[in-house]
Amino acid sequence: MFTGYSSETLDFLWGIRLNNDRTWFTAHKQAYMQHLYQPTLELGREVYDRFMEKFPKLGLNLHVCRIYRDARRLHGQGPYKDHLWLTIRPENDIWSHQPVFWFEITPEGWSHGVGFWNAAPQTLASMRKDMDENPKRLEKLVRRMNKDGRFQVQGRDYARKKGESTPLLASWYNKKEISVGCERPFDELLYSPELADALVDGFTFLEPCYQYFQSFCKNGLEDLK
Repeated sequence: MFTGYSSETLDFLWGIRLNNDRTWFTAHKQAYMQHLYQPTLELGREVYDRFMEKFPKLGLNLHVCRIYRDARRLHGQGPYKDHLWLTIRPENDIWSHQPVFWFEITPEGWSHGVGFWNAAPQTLASMRKDMDENPKRLEKLVRRMNKDGRFQVQGRDYARKKGESTPLLASWYNKKEISVGCERPFDELLYSPELADALVDGFTFLEPCYQYFQSFCKNGLEDLK
């Protein structure tokens, strides 16, 4: 059962950012397991069980990332991540092209939301087509989000705009990467078991947004397998 992160969690996160090498990590691996990985796994299991009890037909699975970076893609970075994330996602080879629910903890704070790791261009094109032909569908979700106030659309825009939409959808239309998230500083909620409640509540609120994103993944994903 998740009981909250600790001050040692924050110490480790800053430590690995400032000392991103094998010698430091090996000396602090037990702290990583006890204060970062294990609490994240417990948090994920609790949130997953409670969320899937509400939405069993989604057919999603829990995944907690590893701290080790892909050695083929270091790009000058150290061998370890200075953050940890979990996802509730489809379990298939093309999950990164489908929407996922996520939670991430970093030295600066934490975030959660729903969106794509790597949306396929045809998925985004289908979404823009829907905004052109049926803007009220997304506008209803955006008004609901704006009224709630916790979540905002996130992600990079295309360098060259794809077009224009209604004023309410202007920040959505030209996204090259797209998600809906909430970012918070490293606050007291991270130290509390109530963090699980906040994630379940947030993911439940975002379930219609997940369904919206997922509706554009039904065509074209076979080409990605």
